Amino acid sequence: MEKISLQSQLLPKLTPGGPAAKNPAEKFGSALGKALNDVNKIQAKANDGIKKLQSGQDASLPDVMLSMAQADISMRLLVQMRNKVIEAYQEIMRMQV
Repeated sequence: MEKISLQSQLLPKLTPGGPAAKNPAEKFGSALGKALNDVNKIQAKANDGIKKLQSGQDASLPDVMLSMAQADISMRLLVQMRNKVIEAYQEIMRMQV
C-alpha cells in the first residue's frame, strides 16, 4: 500500500526555501491549474480502479477504496479552495472606493 499525502500533491510548499520560494515567478493561475490537473489525475486513477474491480481484473479492493477516498478528499479540498476564491472576490466587490 502506498502512503497518501494530499497536501504534498495538491499544494506547493510555501516554506522559505521551498519550491514556491525558488520560483517566485510562478503565478497563482498556474498553481491553480496544476492543482486542477492533479485532482483530475487522482479522479481518473480512482475511476480506473473501479472499472478494473467491476470487470474482474487484478485490482485490490483496499487500494481501490483508498484511491476513492483520496479522490473524494482532493475534490472536497478543491471545492473549498473555489469557495474561498469566490468569497474573496465578493468581499473585494463590496469594498467602497
